[in-house]
Amino acid sequence: MSRIGNKPIQIPSGVTIEIAESLVTVKGPKGELSQYINDGIVLTQEEDQVLVSRQTELKEHKALHGLIRSLVANMVEGVSSGFEKTLELVGVGYRVQQSGKGVNLQLGYSHTIDVQPKEGITFELEGNNLIKIQGIDKQVVGEVAANIRKLRKPNVYTGKGVRYQGEQVRRKAGKSGASGG
Repeated sequence: MSRIGNKPIQIPSGVTIEIAESLVTVKGPKGELSQYINDGIVLTQEEDQVLVSRQTELKEHKALHGLIRSLVANMVEGVSSGFEKTLELVGVGYRVQQSGKGVNLQLGYSHTIDVQPKEGITFELEGNNLIKIQGIDKQVVGEVAANIRKLRKPNVYTGKGVRYQGEQVRRKAGKSGASGG
């Protein structure tokens, strides 16, 4: 029994869902998202909620039941309120500047790094060391944030680098002085 798959998805006002044979489209005030649905999964709309069920008890359909429900719920949340990830730059001389729609990062390299947003993504800066990545597709927002973080991962010895806001970096102890010889 899928605990996640059996939960109904509440549809807020202003959001419409169109369910075709193998495609579900969610439209809302922030935009529109579409997702293909596998054959063994059935979506039914009842008033202000969507129910996800599976046709058979095959292992593949059981695995997809909760996944499809989570994807559709994320689509509903994305078109109604959107998603946001915040990255912070920690380190002396690490800063970010707006350049058009993209951002220009100084991460301790000899050159600056230009990052352009994917379609549907916007960058918002707070100060010179916080980047807010906003969009309606949860997967794309997370992917863009992960790619920016990958440019300079947090150093485990010094803590410098690009990290998610609130992320705890486990610090390692550095070399201790040699006492014997």
